[in-house]
Amino acid sequence: MPQVKFINRDLYLYASCATGFFMEEIVKSVLMDREGIRRTITRMAHEIVEHNDNLSNIVFIGVKTRGIALAKRLQDLIFSFENIQTGFYFIDISSFRDDDKKVERQNNQINLSSQNITGKDIILVDDVLYTGRTSRAAMEAIISIGRPKSIQLAVLVDRGHRELPIRADYVGKNVPTSHSEKIKVFFDEFDGEDKVLLLS
Repeated sequence: MPQVKFINRDLYLYASCATGFFMEEIVKSVLMDREGIRRTITRMAHEIVEHNDNLSNIVFIGVKTRGIALAKRLQDLIFSFENIQTGFYFIDISSFRDDDKKVERQNNQINLSSQNITGKDIILVDDVLYTGRTSRAAMEAIISIGRPKSIQLAVLVDRGHRELPIRADYVGKNVPTSHSEKIKVFFDEFDGEDKVLLLS
């Protein structure tokens, strides 16, 4: 997990896990605060309930890292609404990437088996949807394990710039961006706070 140092309201420094060096990022705007994230995820959970007749057949799969936190929150909310326990797993798509960041597959990258997903309604969860390549890699990983009944996609932020014909079924917030901008999602589970920033 990268270190984050708050300098002032307009500047954050991010420490790269690989290099240990800090990179300056300018905060252009706060897209969501803690309450905004709470409301957004609650709405997404209600939409999932409305669009799925058999909630007990749903399996949430969070894309590492922050998709895991989002998937768990959605699962918990649906349980609080409907008293129905859905499945919850995570996936690390590193070995399914189509770029130079692809790595050799490790045993701990996927914590599910064919029996967990075959015939299930999978809801793939990630924090930000950008080019669509992460979602494609995640779907490839899932299909390599079993044959789900369906795969739906839920994301907290859709920033556009798709390079593949992929769209999300559940979107927390659509944020038009330029390629030079970045979306940074913070979750309590990994970062100690909840917020979404637009950076440059």
